[in-house]
Amino acid sequence: SDLEKSVLPSCCAISGKSDGALLIDHQDPSCSGCPVGRSCGAGQSLCARMENSGLTFGYLLVSVAWDFAVDEEEQDLFNEMADDFAYALNMIRMEKESEASERRASSLEEQLHQAQKMESIGRLAGGVAHDYNNMLSVIIGYAELTQGKIEAGEPMDNEIGEILNAARRSAEITRQLLAFARKQPISPRILDLNDTVEQMLKMLRKLIGEEIDLEWIPCTRPLPVNMDPVQVNQVLANLCVNSRDSIDGAGRITIETGIKNFDEDYCADHHGFVPGDYAMLAVSDDGCGMDREILDKAFEPFFTTKDLHRGTGLGLATVYGIVSQNEGFINAYSEPGRGTTLRLYLKLRAGDITDAPLEAETEIEQGRGETVLVVEDEPEIMRMTLLILETLGYRVMGTTSPGEAISLAEEHADEIDLLVTDVVMPEMNGKQLSARLQSLHPALKTLFMSGYTADVIAHHGVLDKGVHFIQKPFSRKELASKVREALA
Repeated sequence: SDLEKSVLPSCCAISGKSDGALLIDHQDPSCSGCPVGRSCGAGQSLCARMENSGLTFGYLLVSVAWDFAVDEEEQDLFNEMADDFAYALNMIRMEKESEASERRASSLEEQLHQAQKMESIGRLAGGVAHDYNNMLSVIIGYAELTQGKIEAGEPMDNEIGEILNAARRSAEITRQLLAFARKQPISPRILDLNDTVEQMLKMLRKLIGEEIDLEWIPCTRPLPVNMDPVQVNQVLANLCVNSRDSIDGAGRITIETGIKNFDEDYCADHHGFVPGDYAMLAVSDDGCGMDREILDKAFEPFFTTKDLHRGTGLGLATVYGIVSQNEGFINAYSEPGRGTTLRLYLKLRAGDITDAPLEAETEIEQGRGETVLVVEDEPEIMRMTLLILETLGYRVMGTTSPGEAISLAEEHADEIDLLVTDVVMPEMNGKQLSARLQSLHPALKTLFMSGYTADVIAHHGVLDKGVHFIQKPFSRKELASKVREALA
């Protein structure tokens, strides 16, 4: 189409003779854009537009000696040649487009299969979380109760401490699995990604060691995103540890933020991407890099190329889950021997940036004689929770049945100050039980607890703003703090 507009417009496009070969017997000024137009003055030229299926592929031009007579038959023959060229070029174009289309379809199908595989693994990870968290609650709870009865420094104190450390590490693995499954409970707020990263730099430099340089290249403008700051910290820590482990000796890790816009054409070729403006968080290293085979598996949980005892294989899986949970995307680039770059894209949000609350170390908060009713369908967790609350100075009563809880509430009218209830139970769920007991005692406060994944909990409405909730497994200090918060 550019040729049609700029090359030979008067003799071909405007002359009205463009549907056949045109004999040019003089040098027209409009031929100046033609590659052989300068030679037209030395002789005659035959020119025909190469067109097929409504598409113009250019012009076929041939010089003809002055003493050669060009008749209509020769012009028709020349025009047929132009048509043949145009047909061949169109076949080549269609073949290339077909190949490109097949490559795009194959790439999208591969991306879809990968996404479906990751989703299936995520459902499996989320499915085991409930029972796993319940058992860890029992282990942590009783270990802390036992440790509280032992003098500090005694051999038994060290042994109980090792049990607690192992249980807490196991709880961290559960949190990582839930992060991968995009089902961990979160508390998002509007934050500036630049500020949040900057607050992590000191800790990250200690994490990667003195041999590795950490370079920080922030975007020149604020990047408001709606995200739990704890998740930003998880992402940065996991990415930097991964980069550190890929570097042998001295090296460099670069953290960069910026803005990226994805248009519809890009998203059409990349499964799961949505058009819009995004904040970019990139972590690059000059480590050993990954080949295509490893890169394709890098985000799968428990996949690792590290030596035994050097990692769980959940680092990048956790990053993948957190970014997906926050409706973002990841692009990974890596070559063996040339390092790795991971770019995370998070939706830019409107709204005022919320300052992070200051956290202070506090002692375990004691009860003031309030009465707490614990309802938990797992007997071991119910008994453990009652014991912890008793040691904190509360009057307690407990049951594994919502029906029996209603009977207890009716017998002890106006005595119960707080209901601590599991979310998912037989007979009725925790939200229904709370509403039923509040109809008897309007001043009754409620603290919900659960080991289920965030999507199950949210379905029951206990992750709504203003609702008090504690995720299993929890420590004695966490339970104490949540109980006081609910009572207040």
